[in-house]
Amino acid sequence: MASKIVVCTPLPKVITDPARAMVPDGYDLEIVDTKAPEIPALMKDAEYFVGFGNSNMGPEFYAGAPKLRLVQLLSAGYDRLDVEAARRAGVPIANNGGSNSVAVAEHAVMLMLAVLKKLAWHHANVSAGKWRVGTFGDNRLYELAGKTVGIVGLGTIGKKVARRLKGFDVQTIYYDVVRLTEAQEDALGVRFVLFEELLRTADVVTLHVPLNAKTRDLMAERQFGLMKKDAILVNTCRGPVVDENALHRALTTGQIAGAGLDVMTEEPPKADHPLFRLENVNLILTPHMAGPTWENWTKAFRNAFDNVQRVASGQTPLWVIPELR
Repeated sequence: MASKIVVCTPLPKVITDPARAMVPDGYDLEIVDTKAPEIPALMKDAEYFVGFGNSNMGPEFYAGAPKLRLVQLLSAGYDRLDVEAARRAGVPIANNGGSNSVAVAEHAVMLMLAVLKKLAWHHANVSAGKWRVGTFGDNRLYELAGKTVGIVGLGTIGKKVARRLKGFDVQTIYYDVVRLTEAQEDALGVRFVLFEELLRTADVVTLHVPLNAKTRDLMAERQFGLMKKDAILVNTCRGPVVDENALHRALTTGQIAGAGLDVMTEEPPKADHPLFRLENVNLILTPHMAGPTWENWTKAFRNAFDNVQRVASGQTPLWVIPELR
């Protein structure tokens, strides 16, 4: 009898069709929308769940899936999941294995350049019929070359950011609770510094940490106060890592020079969010779209089915979240 894989996702058919094409032999694949009423019935005999983590996956979810052997995420983040419920059920949770790491790293570098060059401001001016507003002295643009870039969190994505920065002639420093060896640092072209040291010395601070109790509000009033006044912040990890009220004050008072955010505390944010009302502030916002490039879906499903086959053969799955290793 074929093992059942339930893929629970809001993704359109054009994205899930490749998943059907690559599902291994011997597996029964069911693809349903995240709000489909038949999900509980499908999970009764499902051995593998593939999809995006959500707050509904608590004790009842696992109780209704007695054969479940793996929760395989298509995303990197898992902060909305009930990890303890999975632990009690004895079901490992694996994330997407860095399938989106190239995309997020590229997006982070793009935001660095876009903020330093005031890309959104220029676009808005030109679209409004305004050409070269102000003076070069008042509206200063900067090169990334020669800057010190501080990477907070040197995991899979952080390392890819470091590799991509090599071509921009920057000095790259990092802070992470897990330090590389000296040889690894030399190979990657990075140097370890303490967190506060990074904030004081970096011209660009880019965040690549998971969201947990230790990283929530990692960037708050005090941390912004340590940064250079001409420094910028880039966040492509999780919104709550940054205290948005503190960021608002840092931008409006000139404590920092700008920011590029792909994530926010509340997604989608309310229409009257204070950051939206800022004028003459160098801020670029994108809607949590750093990860889902067209290329990533194939990578994510490939990683998912690889892990399914590993579990089926009695091996330990790859990319299990740290809390469950």
